[in-house]
Amino acid sequence: MKKSLLPSLLALTISSTLVLPFYAAADQPNAIDLVGKVYGGVHVMHIETDHERLMTADPKSSLDYGNGAGVEVGYRWLPSTEFRFSYSQFNLESRNSAYAASDGSAASVDMLYFPTEKNFYLLTGVNSLDIEQSQISANIGAGYRHYLNERMALYFETKAHYQFSEHYDDLTAQLGFVYFFGGDNKSQAAPAAAAVILDADNDGVEDSRDNCANTPIIDKVDAKGCTVFINDKLSIELLVAFDNNQAIVKPEYHTEIQAMADFLIANPETKITIEGHASTPGIDSYNKNLSQQRADAIVKILVNEYHINESRLTAIGYGESRLINTANTEAAHAQNRRIMATVSVNKRTAIKR
Repeated sequence: MKKSLLPSLLALTISSTLVLPFYAAADQPNAIDLVGKVYGGVHVMHIETDHERLMTADPKSSLDYGNGAGVEVGYRWLPSTEFRFSYSQFNLESRNSAYAASDGSAASVDMLYFPTEKNFYLLTGVNSLDIEQSQISANIGAGYRHYLNERMALYFETKAHYQFSEHYDDLTAQLGFVYFFGGDNKSQAAPAAAAVILDADNDGVEDSRDNCANTPIIDKVDAKGCTVFINDKLSIELLVAFDNNQAIVKPEYHTEIQAMADFLIANPETKITIEGHASTPGIDSYNKNLSQQRADAIVKILVNEYHINESRLTAIGYGESRLINTANTEAAHAQNRRIMATVSVNKRTAIKR
């Protein structure tokens, strides 16, 4: 009986794994440069068959091993993933030299996964093994690929096969050579790298003409690389009405007062004048004092409840000197019992891309 080649192939893969990386390590291509490329290759293989495989009813007619060769074609789909189809033919040997074994073949579709996107890979797939009869099996295995340059590589891999119908377990090992076809992906990335160097802040204006470094990437810029602004005028009004002869702020107006407080907090440089007013019934001096109390009530809420600095607030009571409705009716008097405040601010806002 011929001696099995599996120990020799195992020794070869161990030596290849240890020795090959020391040669031309800088030539190992990046996985991204292989994406989209098709490769073809050839290989020699060795198969250790399940000893339960019998050529005849005689238990001594079991198969032992086989040696052969084949071809393959593959495609690099992702930096970490390949798909491969391979076909092999091999000569089988029986454990008993009295029995002559027929030739066999294998056709497999495998997915190769490179966990570090480097040389080592895992694989799984399906295989049609023709050993005495055609049988479908599942594959699982591992391998190591060493690149001789950006297009050529040697590899060694082992696979275990599980045949479903008869539950056979087989083992194959193969040593192969592959060649990658297609253009050089590195050349396509070079212009992009140069563009980054010329425009450090990525605002679309090259550094030699950029007068404003580090502008936010979301801002629209002018021809000199500076952010383009627009001037916005922001304003808010406050109107609070009071009951007759009262300076008490009713709860229904607290939402409007809070809105004014939020505006003042958002624009800390602004100041505001709160105008108090009264209706015509009553003595002028009394109405003027009442209107001042109404303006002061609003100031007190802004200071005590919303912590607005009192230096930013001015309260002036105008009495009945600034009526908004001069009619001598109850509805007109209700309109005039009020405080009013208006504040506005000019704000520069960056235009977004």
